[in-house]
Amino acid sequence: MKRNLWSQDILFRQLYDQESSTYTYLIADLSIHTALLVDPVLEQVERDLKLLKELGLRLRYCLETHIHADHITGTSQLQQRTGCLGVVPEHAQAICADHYLQDGEHLTLGAILIQTIATPGHTDSHNAYLINDNRVLTGDALFIRGCGRTDFQSGDPGTLHDSVTQKLFTLPPATLVYPAHDYHGQTVSTVAEELQWNLRFKGRDRNSFIEFMNNLDLPDPKKMMEAVPANEQCGRAFAVH
Repeated sequence: MKRNLWSQDILFRQLYDQESSTYTYLIADLSIHTALLVDPVLEQVERDLKLLKELGLRLRYCLETHIHADHITGTSQLQQRTGCLGVVPEHAQAICADHYLQDGEHLTLGAILIQTIATPGHTDSHNAYLINDNRVLTGDALFIRGCGRTDFQSGDPGTLHDSVTQKLFTLPPATLVYPAHDYHGQTVSTVAEELQWNLRFKGRDRNSFIEFMNNLDLPDPKKMMEAVPANEQCGRAFAVH
């Protein structure tokens, strides 16, 4: 089912956590006063709840693109305080989730249609979410002019190359690209832009991409040792103080 609808009744907000450079996305159908959050951050739960209250929205879902290593998710706190459902990619090691989204599966929220696109490689279980056929939330698979690393959590550079080039880069060129992180103040791109200007992929075949990614030699994320096990519990072991 295709929906090219993006009416005035659909709200789309990009929210930012400065410490982890994480984008959280609030998407809502205003006609039914119902919303979902993608990749919520524990330290921003009060911000998100305040915004939901101000806009008169009921939170139905919290979606994760993957098990994060750089921040603790706010999903558990939001589940407890709103009764929303926690949704993660299929095979994600999150024992607390209410639903696991498979590749190609659809989730609907009023006039909003979310298509799941399995995009492993950054981690072994990772989804992108295509919203009403005209914007894609790419998680850590594809950044603006970059991509997520592949050197932990069962990441694999060849798999990431396949996910991006065979699934994300084959979306319509005008599709808006919204990543889970940005470290340079950028907020949105398009598939066409990334095909032309993303030097992680342009001019590199699969083998050269693998070689490049295997030699990045990046430090571990500061919160990895606490974030990964916490996120396997949807952040349940931690509370906002």
